[in-house]
Amino acid sequence: CDAEVALIIFSNRGKLYEFSSSSSMQKTLERYQRCSYGSLEASQPVNDNQNGYHGYMRLKARVEVLQQSQRNLLGEDLGPLNTKDLEQLEHQLEMSLKQIRSTKTQFMLDQLSDLQRREQILVESNKSLRRKLDESTVQIPLQLSWEAGGHTIPYNRLPVQSEGFFQPLGLNSTLPTGNNHVGSDEMNVAAPAQNVNGSIPGWML
Repeated sequence: CDAEVALIIFSNRGKLYEFSSSSSMQKTLERYQRCSYGSLEASQPVNDNQNGYHGYMRLKARVEVLQQSQRNLLGEDLGPLNTKDLEQLEHQLEMSLKQIRSTKTQFMLDQLSDLQRREQILVESNKSLRRKLDESTVQIPLQLSWEAGGHTIPYNRLPVQSEGFFQPLGLNSTLPTGNNHVGSDEMNVAAPAQNVNGSIPGWML
């Protein structure tokens, strides 16, 4: 007989007992595994192919539905639709249009806010530049005046005295009598000269 027998026994105490009709217990177990699980492994690719095909068909049907819905939203292939389908399509378009308008409005508001912020920045920059320009406009004339005048001190001529600052000498009673007419003549000559220009003649200095 070509039959092979393999026996494995575990006692209550946990001891292992083996018996094999062939020369090797390991070969008998490998042969058993090939015969038992080989048929299952051979049928597994068929099941995988079937599952993959069913998944493909489901995805294909889903894509076709989405493409038909897209055409309906674009106003195409509306013939097969009934009144209820058309109403649902109209409601869907209204909701989509409302959402689009809301998004557009929010986008425009964001742009307006950004432009106002930039405008405020430009206004502040313009004010700062204007202040600097005013300060430089005030400082330039002062600098030019200082550079043109240098460090010279303004000179003001003193007013000419209209009257003499000395008085005619009086007659000295202690002088000799013979010299009195000389002093009187000198005073008479000096007085007209003083009255003419209000200053001392050069010959008297």
